[in-house]
Amino acid sequence: MVHVTTRIPRADAGDIARLGEFTAATIHEAQGRRGAIDSGIKPIDPESSFVGSAFTVVCAPRDNLMLQVAIHYAQPGDVLIVSAGAFSEAGMFGDVLGNACKAKGISALVTDAGVRDTRELRELGLPVFSGSVSIKGTVKETLGALNQPVVFGGELIRPGDIVKGDADGIVVVRREEVREAAELSAARDAHEAELITKYWAGGTTIELCNLTEVLKAKGLTTDIEDAS
Repeated sequence: MVHVTTRIPRADAGDIARLGEFTAATIHEAQGRRGAIDSGIKPIDPESSFVGSAFTVVCAPRDNLMLQVAIHYAQPGDVLIVSAGAFSEAGMFGDVLGNACKAKGISALVTDAGVRDTRELRELGLPVFSGSVSIKGTVKETLGALNQPVVFGGELIRPGDIVKGDADGIVVVRREEVREAAELSAARDAHEAELITKYWAGGTTIELCNLTEVLKAKGLTTDIEDAS
C-alpha cells in the first residue's frame, strides 16, 4: 500500500506571476546562484516557458502509472516534476497525456526521463522539458511517491516550491522566498539595463565592471603599456 499526498501548500498566485516575468538565469543569479536544475533537462520547444508550483511525483523507470495519478490530482497552474530515475530509453509522456494536462490547466511537465510525440506537444503549446526523447513505450505497474520532497536535477524540490523554465534552463525557488526572489530579480534586471545603456554610450567592460585593479593584481599587462 502507498498513501499519497494530493494537497500541497502554494505561494500567492500574484507573487508567482511576478516571478515568472524574469528569466530562469536572472532568478538563479539574483537568489545567490541557487536553484539551477541540471542543464541536461531541456525544452522540446525552445520558445516555450513556464512558471508554477511544483507538484512532485516519483515514477519507476519505464513506468508512467504515477504520472497518470499526478495528472489526475494536479491543479491549474501546477508544474509536474516527474522523477523517473533519469531513464532515457522510454517516452513516458506524449500527446495524449499532454492534452490531459492542457485540459486541466497544468502549466508544464518537467521530467529527467524521456518523452515522445514532440511535434504534437509543440503544436499543443504545453511546455515540456525532458532529459531525452524516445519512441519506446512504458508500462503502468509501480506505485510511487506523490508530493514528497525530491532531489531532481541536482536540486531539492519540495511540493509547492516555485519552478521557472525557459530556453536557457530551469530554476527552483523556495515558496517562502518567492517575493524576495522577484524583488532581487527586478533589481538585477535594472542594473543590467543600466550597463547596456552605458555600453552603447561608449563605456567599456573593464571600466564598467571595475576590473582595472583586479587585472593589475593578477599581473595582466598589455602592449599599450609597452608602447608608453
